[in-house]
Amino acid sequence: MAQKKQKSEVAKLDAGYGDVLSSMVELLEEARRTSARAVNSIMTATYWEIGRRIVELEQGGEKRAEYGKVLVERLASDLTSRFGRGFSKRNLAYMRTFFLLWPIVQTVSAKSATKNLQTPSENSPTSPAELPIVTGEQLTSLASIAERFPLPWSHYVKLLSLDDEKARKFYEAEALHGGWSVRQLDRQIGSKFYERTLLSKNKANMLQKGTEPQPGDLVTPEEQIKDPFVLEFLDLKDEYSENDLEDALIHKLEDFLLELGSDFTFVGRQKRLRIGDEWYRIDLLFFHRRLRCLVVIDLKIGKFTHADAGQMHMYLNYAAEHWTHDGENPPVGLILCAEKDAAVAHYSLEGLPNKVMASEYKLALPEEKLLEEQLERTKRAIETQASSNEK
Repeated sequence: MAQKKQKSEVAKLDAGYGDVLSSMVELLEEARRTSARAVNSIMTATYWEIGRRIVELEQGGEKRAEYGKVLVERLASDLTSRFGRGFSKRNLAYMRTFFLLWPIVQTVSAKSATKNLQTPSENSPTSPAELPIVTGEQLTSLASIAERFPLPWSHYVKLLSLDDEKARKFYEAEALHGGWSVRQLDRQIGSKFYERTLLSKNKANMLQKGTEPQPGDLVTPEEQIKDPFVLEFLDLKDEYSENDLEDALIHKLEDFLLELGSDFTFVGRQKRLRIGDEWYRIDLLFFHRRLRCLVVIDLKIGKFTHADAGQMHMYLNYAAEHWTHDGENPPVGLILCAEKDAAVAHYSLEGLPNKVMASEYKLALPEEKLLEEQLERTKRAIETQASSNEK
């Protein structure tokens, strides 16, 4: 009798348990989203205020340009020493520019902002200078400043890359109106959505299509709470650090290149070299049998920059002088960048003696797109595995 009663209670639990679990999952995901928004809001307000103070200090200096440069360098050093990541000269420059481009802000609804901006033209919405002035007394707390910036800091960083004020206003309003993730904003900027809308005969239809997210645009609550900007602001270490990710990617990419066929022969990993008084490490070094040349691979966690290209050029010069044997062809470089939302592969062929050899190299080496896809798949697999290990 007791066993029948127990089975009945289990059956009742099973019948209603799915709904209970589902409701709790929704609750926790919403809590994470709300937490991420709250942190982002205060973070954005803080960075705007830091930018304001930097500008005020610069204006107080006798030689403004020179004083401003020294000021930012000193602040970057002292704030990094005190608070950790997130206060490099570059980031402080972002904050300064953020204040200058959004010096006076008025609260507008997403609806009214988009209404003003949905047809880009010379009759653009009001410029910041025409908005009512906000006095220091009104901005008595970070919370009151935060109310004036409805988008996350990552969105404003993307908007800072735009020189055209009208385009900036357009994307800001559309991101707010459509609830765009930073990935969607980045994609729309990259696809010239503003310019395409400007030229479109049916602007309303174009804007409607722009609100539709693509599969890669969606950001999970877990990703929101682990946003690198948030982790930097709170001085929290991501459970799977960049060094861990880089090491794992190097091992996986080594296996991938060896599996492509017999052309790639492994030479070394984290190979040290000394240039002047500085020591450097090359992530991976292969020999390509068909091309008869060394392949220098440098992996970066972040966006591809001109500095990366310059460093690779230095590596190739060293490899050509010290590691290349008689009868071998000049070395080739491969820069792989595991960005936050994408992967970039870039061959460095500038050191080759002629275009014919460069063409031969390109035909024999794996296509950059193939490498980008593999790098992105590998990165996501590693991050998923790391996330699973935490549970």
